[in-house]
Amino acid sequence: MTNRAEDFSLAAALRATEGWDDPDTEFDDFESGYADQPDPEDLTTGDLDLVERHELRRVAGLRTELEDITEVEYRQLRLERVVLVGVWTGGAISEIENAMAELALLAETAGSEVLDAIYQRRQSPDPATYIGRGKVDALREIVQATGADTVICDGELAPSQLRNLEDRVKVKVVDRTALILDIFAQHAKSKEGQAQVELAQLNYMKQRLRGWGGNLSRQAGGRAAGGEGIGGRGPGETKIETDRRRINDKIAKLRKELKAMKGTRDTKRQERRRNEIPSVAIAGYTNAGKSSLLNRLTGAGVLVEDALFATLDPTTRRTSTADGRVYTMSDTVGFVRHLPHQLVEAFRSTLEEVADADLIVHVVDGSHPDPEGQLAAVREVLAEIGATDVPELVVVNKVDAADPVVVDRVLRREPHSVAVSARTGEGIAEAIAAVESELPRPRVEFTALVPYARGDLIDRIHKDGEIGTLEHTAEGTRVTGRATEALAGELAAYAV
Repeated sequence: MTNRAEDFSLAAALRATEGWDDPDTEFDDFESGYADQPDPEDLTTGDLDLVERHELRRVAGLRTELEDITEVEYRQLRLERVVLVGVWTGGAISEIENAMAELALLAETAGSEVLDAIYQRRQSPDPATYIGRGKVDALREIVQATGADTVICDGELAPSQLRNLEDRVKVKVVDRTALILDIFAQHAKSKEGQAQVELAQLNYMKQRLRGWGGNLSRQAGGRAAGGEGIGGRGPGETKIETDRRRINDKIAKLRKELKAMKGTRDTKRQERRRNEIPSVAIAGYTNAGKSSLLNRLTGAGVLVEDALFATLDPTTRRTSTADGRVYTMSDTVGFVRHLPHQLVEAFRSTLEEVADADLIVHVVDGSHPDPEGQLAAVREVLAEIGATDVPELVVVNKVDAADPVVVDRVLRREPHSVAVSARTGEGIAEAIAAVESELPRPRVEFTALVPYARGDLIDRIHKDGEIGTLEHTAEGTRVTGRATEALAGELAAYAV
């Protein structure tokens, strides 16, 4: 049977996260922040999106009896009750505790109530059932005792592992990949984002089709083929083969649609390149505060929510430096430990915004128990999309809630870094200065005497170039500095 010393207490894991410092806290007292409503008196960013997301709340309990007819407007969905399972293959115990705490947050974001969590230490996951035989028996007892609907495993399980574990515990089993895909499906809003998520889900499902009994193994021959009779009998497609073919057809259609959307995105990117407008991409771990930082730096007004993967649809905003140079800043989808490969492939066109940027602002949550682990996980994905050569500025966010010792440790390990709080505004001025200093400078030096009638050129120099000296003379404005090649070509007529 099981060794209780190996069992993982969810309350212990949640205490490792912010706000769970009381060792006497019981899990029964836990109230999910997922059900919190935005304060109507403090609507600041992404107000309409946030209100819309919370219109249909998931709360514990389901009651069908109505005391008053007006209650029909407030029907509530019952939370899916889940048990978490993990395998600890090595490293410090804090690593598995942080991993299970993150899995609990993912489960809550997906709309479920976490009842219990266990993990097992072993050299590698069991090839048949992910966890060992004894732990499977213990898991079945926990599921029966708690009345759980679903088991969530902290890893990507093979189809055989999912099937074997379901057969043993008698409830639905999903892995980490399916959980993240479900969150993406709930939060995707734009047409491109929804298509990307659907493509990732179909690629995941295609390898995991299974039949229940004989109904998916029937072959469409003879009368099963519509009563064709003589000449129509014989082997045909099984139901599972038909499903796989339909999935492949849908995947091909989605890829065609995404290719067309990618063309639109590429056209906008090429226009920015033609005008030599520098671009900055905000990347980082999910819920590190990227959208809050974008709002603070540019006033973008995008949705901000204390939840994992709140932002899926990238947002690009134009802003300018203190001396007037224009550049763009883009918010991107958050990364996570062991980000599913299907998502990286489906979101590749969106992630190209990061690879093609002139600067990556890498946001890390300073209040997280393992900020170094967040940095490593994000850089792993950046390497996969070919963004390792892009200059990087590390921004340690949430310093108002972080341990100063941890923040100092990260700043020492990352020499090119700043500490900020997007909530309070602390350190934002230093972050803006660091971003502006890293932006590529115009390459062509010039000296020109611009007539007063060409004030538009002076305005463009402010936006697209750098002004060294500027002097108003009787003949016109004498200006020196650096400009883009296109602008320098126009200034050549007034060169002195």
